[in-house]
Amino acid sequence: MAFLPVFISLRFLSPMGRFEEGNAMEGVVSAAQRGVVPTIHVVSDSTGVTAQGVVRAATAQFGVTDPKIRLLSGVKDFEAIRSFLDGRRAQYLERYGNDQILVFYTLVNPILRAQFEQYLTEHPTIIAVDLVTNAICAIERASGLTPLHEPGSLRAPDENYYRRIDAVEFTIAHDDGRNPQDLTRADIVLVGVSRTSKTPLSIYLSQQGYKVANIPLDPSTEPPREVFQVDRTRLFGLMTSPEVLIGIRKRRIGTAAHIAPRYADPEYVYEDLEKSRALMRKLGCIVVHTENRAVEETAQEILRYYERSHPHFSDDIS
Repeated sequence: MAFLPVFISLRFLSPMGRFEEGNAMEGVVSAAQRGVVPTIHVVSDSTGVTAQGVVRAATAQFGVTDPKIRLLSGVKDFEAIRSFLDGRRAQYLERYGNDQILVFYTLVNPILRAQFEQYLTEHPTIIAVDLVTNAICAIERASGLTPLHEPGSLRAPDENYYRRIDAVEFTIAHDDGRNPQDLTRADIVLVGVSRTSKTPLSIYLSQQGYKVANIPLDPSTEPPREVFQVDRTRLFGLMTSPEVLIGIRKRRIGTAAHIAPRYADPEYVYEDLEKSRALMRKLGCIVVHTENRAVEETAQEILRYYERSHPHFSDDIS
């Protein structure tokens, strides 16, 4: 199967970190003329979540992390696409004097995709990006398999779907030290002092299908004895710098510092971190730093270590 062409042109996009708000006060100057990231239209025969993720990843390269997105999802017939885009083009033509719009699309139904791509050839002012066709064709070519061409296959309620649901439920039930008797049932156990991203990391990892428990460390209390029974390849200690932790805790307590005066006190924070380091050494856990990192970055480092000892699958290489 030959690769289908990708309808894309970037000549009108500008590397400026703003996006089109569609504000009437901005007059009749288009996004390209103003040097801003325009509204991005997403068309999908599924949920459109994949396309929106790609949109945000792309616009972040222009300093825009919350772009304006117009979504048409769950498309069943081409007329819905035509009506949506014709309406948007008419609005742009009336407001800006041209009908150039930007579209990201994920259409796995080959008939629907062919109709849409014919529409694109008839409307050259539409800048369109096909996000899935080349990926599907590449896998088909490399594997010899035939694609399903079924919208929403990624989120179908199959075994993996229910595994993720179970993981999220387990993680919520074992947040912040709850139900320590189940620690050995967890795929991953996180330990760390307050404000080292234990809960956000746990939830993120659970959405990837991992059962996660997290244990708060405190200089004044002992951790549950069950934590010493956890396989060391599943145990991760979260660490940060004193300066970062003090700042986070100060922002956390705000004007209520009189209620917990020691919480953000530098001396207490240093003691907190030193005792947690000592415990992590005793536990033999893998230490991962969280300061100035996104949850996703920290999660990937944890998974790199985890997968070495607990690979999900083995590549069939002969």
